[in-house]
Amino acid sequence: MEVSIDKVKALREKTGAGIMDCKKALAETNGDIDAAVEFLRKRGIAKAAKLGLRKAAEGLVHAYIHPGGRIGSLVEVNCETDFVARTEEFKALVKDIAMQIAATSPRALTPEDLDRDVVEKEKEIYRSQAIAEGKPDHIVEKIVEAKIQKFYEEVCLLEQAFIKDPDVKVGDLVKELSGKVGENIVVRRFARFQLGDLS
Repeated sequence: MEVSIDKVKALREKTGAGIMDCKKALAETNGDIDAAVEFLRKRGIAKAAKLGLRKAAEGLVHAYIHPGGRIGSLVEVNCETDFVARTEEFKALVKDIAMQIAATSPRALTPEDLDRDVVEKEKEIYRSQAIAEGKPDHIVEKIVEAKIQKFYEEVCLLEQAFIKDPDVKVGDLVKELSGKVGENIVVRRFARFQLGDLS
């Protein structure tokens, strides 16, 4: 059975499972998302959400310096055991996240971490733009919500499209590895440095 990319994305968002696992689950269940979730749960793939409650105190701190030495980033990614922290997959994830930070300059990890004043100011700008364009009142708020979601995808690290694969969010990469290794994985904190930028 041919599975649509929209269904694969929807299943990934619900379960945190990998793309190939989602495709297989949807093919096995004739495209039924609820049945596919059950399929993945039975195989232990859709477990990243449950793992989020467990303590992650091991992991790695990684520094990335872009060629030329003008931009760099520092990130801490945690997992539950030193064993997972030493795996090549975990190291690759941490390195990729550090490169993502250097390339995209996120302001926060998640939308919840953004300053509420910044979010309200953005909403007010989008609202004013929609009104100036003559949009009807009942459409204005929908436009504001759509634009604020796009804003989150630009400035929140875990909401951003992954630089190596724009069809995947950074948060999905974390969930995917978490489900694969059976441990809670958390991007704890990060910093980005750019030569001459004092902000």
